[in-house]
Amino acid sequence: MKFFRTTSRLLRPRSVRAKIVALLMLPVVSLMALWSYAAVTTVAVIGDTERAKDVNSELLAPVAEFVTALQGERTAAMRYAARRTETGLDELRADQQATDKAVTALRAGLSSSSSDAALIDAGLPDRLETLEADFSDLAALRAGTTGSGTGDPVSTAYTEYSTVIDHAFAVTGALTSEKGTDATSEARVVLELSRVRDAVAREQALLAAATASGTLSKEQYAWFVGAVAIQRELLRPAVADLKAEHRPAYDVLLDGDSHAALVKIEDGVTDAGAGPVSAAVLRDWDASSAAVLKGLAAAEEGAGTGAAAKADVFGWDTLGASGVAVVLGLAGVLLSLLVSVGVGRGLIVELLDLRNSALEVAGRRLPQAMRKLHAGQGVDIDAEAPMRRLAGDELAQVGTALTAVQRAALKAASERAELLSGISGVYVSLARRSQVLLHRQLDLLGVMEQRQREQQNNAELYDLYRIDYLATRMRRHSESLLILSGIAPGRGWREPIALTDVLRAAVAEIEDATRIQVWAVPKVSLNGGSVADVIHLLAELVENAAAFSPPSTKVQLRAARLRDGILIEVEDSGFGMNEEAMAEANRKLRSEQVDLLDAKQIGLFVVNRLADRQGLRVELRQSTDGGVAAAVFIPENLIRDDMPVHREPADDGHYPAPASAQIRQQQRRR
Repeated sequence: MKFFRTTSRLLRPRSVRAKIVALLMLPVVSLMALWSYAAVTTVAVIGDTERAKDVNSELLAPVAEFVTALQGERTAAMRYAARRTETGLDELRADQQATDKAVTALRAGLSSSSSDAALIDAGLPDRLETLEADFSDLAALRAGTTGSGTGDPVSTAYTEYSTVIDHAFAVTGALTSEKGTDATSEARVVLELSRVRDAVAREQALLAAATASGTLSKEQYAWFVGAVAIQRELLRPAVADLKAEHRPAYDVLLDGDSHAALVKIEDGVTDAGAGPVSAAVLRDWDASSAAVLKGLAAAEEGAGTGAAAKADVFGWDTLGASGVAVVLGLAGVLLSLLVSVGVGRGLIVELLDLRNSALEVAGRRLPQAMRKLHAGQGVDIDAEAPMRRLAGDELAQVGTALTAVQRAALKAASERAELLSGISGVYVSLARRSQVLLHRQLDLLGVMEQRQREQQNNAELYDLYRIDYLATRMRRHSESLLILSGIAPGRGWREPIALTDVLRAAVAEIEDATRIQVWAVPKVSLNGGSVADVIHLLAELVENAAAFSPPSTKVQLRAARLRDGILIEVEDSGFGMNEEAMAEANRKLRSEQVDLLDAKQIGLFVVNRLADRQGLRVELRQSTDGGVAAAVFIPENLIRDDMPVHREPADDGHYPAPASAQIRQQQRRR
């Protein structure tokens, strides 16, 4: 069962084109199979007819001519044997020459025959050998009937010639198993009519001998009565079995005067019995018997060998309905092919157009419209997906349904973009208000920190630093709202800032800055326009590393100078991430679209926007210690190597000022 299921899956067409072709070709192939059968049958009929014509011309016709010639020779031999006269001898020799010509023609036919005798009939080869032997013994037969033998030469001629004729009829009977042409009557019926003619010929031979000798012996009388019985028993039933077009010739003969006279003479001889032959009874016998034999021979030829010779291999009688079926079948096959190709091609084109339209909508037009909506641009739904009328066939209706789906998707995306735009506007408004308050708060804290440093009040200064840390984090979160809304933060620097100060400022914006271990930093500076975004990006990564690692561990912050930029690495010692989560996080870092409704990993989206704006590359990977390492690559165009590193004088207190406060002080001094 499994093998059949596997085979079924392999044979099942996969593409729509293959399925349609298979569906349309099945009836066409079936029709072609039926037409092929009709064509093969017609060709077989043509072959049978051609072979039947060959058998007729090479065997049947020569055998029939040989029988006719031998029947004439038998009559002449019996007449000569009954009364030896010079006239009788001349007639016999003329008939012998006709027989010899028939033998020569029959032998030529046997030699040139293209048909295998054994294939026609299993007994035909033996019968042909017997007939060939009769040809060879024909000279001895003639010598026995014309010589002065001890026996009755009349009876010998009758029996010997009749035996050879029976052998010829045996060959003809074997040939009846070969299918004839439709132009001839049934071969069995024609053979029966041949025996009828031979019976008349026997009557003629017996009466010819009786006329010459003047008496009809008892043996000859018995043969005569038997021939008459055979002739009358076979003639009319055989004529009734002929084809309609072959019966008229026999009907004319049977209704003619010659046949009527023949029947009258037969009855007279039968009634008279054996003994002397009355001249009155045999009056008109020769003329009547010759006319009947001639008519039987002509009618037999018309129903058999003559009709077969005239048969047209490609005529209506041969091809008939099968030929019409072949022609109409070929026309049907061609028409089916044309219709199938036309319908199949049209259906395939419509399906391919529908598929291409669907792929274009799904792969290009709909995503492009979505990108416009996410970018805050308006989309004309009627222009992007014009509504179609619900008309046409099912495929057109499917196209209309796809357009309706596209319009629904664009409408939903437009409404969602409007919602996100509204949310973004709320974010921007709140972030702007918070920024104003936080900047004022940070400026106030800076003044208060300066005053406490001058008064050397370390306790108050420590509290102010903690408030400064919190305010700085609040400002970063407020800037995150602006960044996610596509608005640039307000703060920035005109002059380059040392990378060391940038890293310290990023560390200062997290809650537990003491857990961050900053390693040696290359002496380079960042362009002022990139400082705020880099600080914010690193602060998000450092805070994420500190949040997802044990409190007792350190977060490593390293920077290295490369040939074409700076590589900054933030590495924690947490529990790490599985491959699926890591791939999803990196996808969000590289994605061109930001989902403001996904509140689980807002920090990754912030890093995504900042990196995209500054041309940075950010990637998460597994750390060698089992945690997660975030690598940030800053390109060369954002770096300055010729800028001096700005350092604040060492503070006299025990607590260092936040790096963000030091940067603000440097900016004020400039």
